[in-house]
Amino acid sequence: MRRLRHPVATAIVAVPLACALALGGLVAAWLAGWPVPGASGATWFEVTKIASADYTPEPGAPVFLLVIGNDGRPGDTITRGDAIHLIGVNPATKQATILDFPRDTALQVPGHGLDKVTHAHAYGGPRLMAETISNAVGAPIPYAISTDFDGFIGMVDGMGGLVVNVPERMKDKDAGVDLEPGPARLNGTMALGYARNRKQFSSGDLRRTENQGYLIVQGLAQLRVENTGPIGTLRLLANLGRHAQLDGVGLKDLYALGRLGLDVDPANVRNVVVPVGSGSGSQLRLSGDYQSLFADFADDAVLQTH
Repeated sequence: MRRLRHPVATAIVAVPLACALALGGLVAAWLAGWPVPGASGATWFEVTKIASADYTPEPGAPVFLLVIGNDGRPGDTITRGDAIHLIGVNPATKQATILDFPRDTALQVPGHGLDKVTHAHAYGGPRLMAETISNAVGAPIPYAISTDFDGFIGMVDGMGGLVVNVPERMKDKDAGVDLEPGPARLNGTMALGYARNRKQFSSGDLRRTENQGYLIVQGLAQLRVENTGPIGTLRLLANLGRHAQLDGVGLKDLYALGRLGLDVDPANVRNVVVPVGSGSGSQLRLSGDYQSLFADFADDAVLQTH
C-alpha cells in the first residue's frame, strides 16, 4: 500500500456530471442499437452500485448519486476523494440539488471515527465514502460515480469541450489555469485547471468546491442545448459509454439514471456548499444549521427552506 500524498500536491476536482450524463449516453446508445461494450477504451469514469443489486426507486421518489473526483494517478491503489458532490434528483418535479462537500469536512467514517471525508475514499473506496455521507445527510445513496485526473480530461475532450462563463480572471500556476473573464469553451486540461483553482480565492477550498458544482450544472446545460442532431448526439453519448467501468450496475440501473440526468432542466438545479467552520487541526467541522439543511434535502432532494 502506498502512502497518501500531500493534498496540495495532488488535489483533484472533476466535473462529475459528465459521469452522470454518460450513463444517459449508455442507455440512449443501447436503446438505439449502438454497441456499448463498456470501457473498451481508456476508462474515464467508474460507476459503483452501493445498494443491493435489485434496487429500484419508487416511481417519483428522489434518487441520490454521489459523484467523486479522486486523486488517482496511474499505478495508485489508494486514492482520496477530493471532489465530493451529492446530487439529489426529484423525478416528479424534475428538480435537483447538489450538495458540495469540502474535502476536509470532518465526518464520522464507519470503522475509523471522526476524520476528513476525503480519507473515507482511501479507507474503503466509493462504497465507504457513500456510506459516510449517507449517514451524515440521512439520504440513501445507491450509486457512486468517480473519476481521476486523466479520466476527467478525457471526458471533457470527449464532449468536445465544456462551455463556461468565467466570472473573473483566473490565474493559478499550481492549478494550471490562466483564463480571462467571459464565455469560453474549455478543453479537458483547461477545465481541470478551472476546477482545481483555489489559491487565488480568500475562501480557498470552499470557493473551489462551489465552482465544481457550477461546472456540473454547465455540463448538463451544454448537452441539453447543443443540437447536434439525433445521430451526432448518439455518437457522442456512445463514445462516453465506451469509457465507463461498471461495478454491479446493469441496464436497468442505467435506464433509470439516464432518464434522471436528461429530464432535469439546469434552471431547476440548486448548487449549495455544505456549511463548515474551523475544527481540530485541518479538519472542518459542520457548522450553522446544517442538520436542518440535510433534512430539507434528504426528504425529497429539493430545498424548500434553504
